[in-house]
Amino acid sequence: MKAKDILEQLKALGDEKVHAQNKKRGASDNQFGVKMGDIRTLAKKIKINHELALELWNTENADARFLSILIIDPKKLTNEQIEKMVASEKFVHIADWFYSYIIKEYSDRETLRLKWMKSKDPMLGRAAWSLTSGCVARNPDVLDLPALLDRIENEMPTAASEVQWTMNNTLAQIGIKFPEYRARALAIGEKLGIYRDYPTSKGCTSPFAPIWINEMVRRQE
Repeated sequence: MKAKDILEQLKALGDEKVHAQNKKRGASDNQFGVKMGDIRTLAKKIKINHELALELWNTENADARFLSILIIDPKKLTNEQIEKMVASEKFVHIADWFYSYIIKEYSDRETLRLKWMKSKDPMLGRAAWSLTSGCVARNPDVLDLPALLDRIENEMPTAASEVQWTMNNTLAQIGIKFPEYRARALAIGEKLGIYRDYPTSKGCTSPFAPIWINEMVRRQE
C-alpha cells in the first residue's frame, strides 16, 4: 500500500463542510475535509504501518497527517524526527492529536520538554507547555512551580496564540492542583485577562483561568 493510494481514498471521503470547518480553524487548503470517524475507520483497516505513516506525514495533507498519527509507531521515532514533525505542523488540531497520541507517552518526553521550553518556535513552545501542564498533573516534582508562574505572568501576554493556549492550561492546572499557589494563579489570570471573553458553549467551562480554576475546585469539594 502506497501513500498515493491512501490519498485517493481520502479524497473520495472528502466533505465540503468539514473542509470549511478545518479551514476556519486554521488548516491550509491541502486537505480533503475527511470526517474524523472516517479517518479512524481507515486507520483500523490499515493498522500500524510506520513507513506508510511517515510517507503520509510528508505529503503535508491534513487528512493524511491525522491518519499518519493513528498508524505510526512512536517507539520507532527519534527525538529529532519528533521535533521536526512538531515544528512542521501549524494546524493546532493536528498538533494536539500529535501530542495526545505520540508525545504525551513518549519515553524521552522530558528531554524534549526541557529543550522546547527554550524554543522560539511557536509549535515547539505549544508542545512544551502541553507537556508541562501534564507534569503539573502527574509529575510535579520535576517542576519549579513558582518559577513557572513567573514565566507565565511575564511571557503569556506576548506569546504566540498557539503557545498562549497551552501556557494557560498550565496556569489553570497549577491553580487547580495546588492550593498553596491558587491565589497567585487566580491573580495572574485576572491580571492578564486572557480568554476572559472567550465564547463558550452552554454547559462548557470557560478557558479563562480564574473561572476554570474556581469551577474545577468547586467540583472537587
